[in-house]
Amino acid sequence: MMLDYVTLYAFLVVAIGFSAVTLIASHLLRPKVPDAVKDSTYECGIPAIGTTEVKTNIRFYVFALLFVIFDVETLFVYPWAVTVKEIGAVALVEMFVFLTILFLGLMYAWAKGALEWDIPTPFSERS
Repeated sequence: MMLDYVTLYAFLVVAIGFSAVTLIASHLLRPKVPDAVKDSTYECGIPAIGTTEVKTNIRFYVFALLFVIFDVETLFVYPWAVTVKEIGAVALVEMFVFLTILFLGLMYAWAKGALEWDIPTPFSERS
């Protein structure tokens, strides 16, 4: 039984060892001459104009989070769909509950306006 895991453990040791040796070697062998040009922001070879810090709209994160949730849902639904005949009716009920919870979450996000991209700004914030 333990012999089955020897290959896995050997792979983990080699992977961690290779990563550690590579990181240590790059730290020891790199040139250590600080320079203002090295500390500046590099943007595709074009000199940066203005500040390089860009504030990302929080709406991007909401859409990314919703994408990840439904992507993981696909990871759960696919194996279930392949094996639903062997599992039986209990699996059908469980998947119905799972999908219902996801659907209710989506409806909640929609009702709260999380899926609206253009939100009108209040009058006090307009200039």
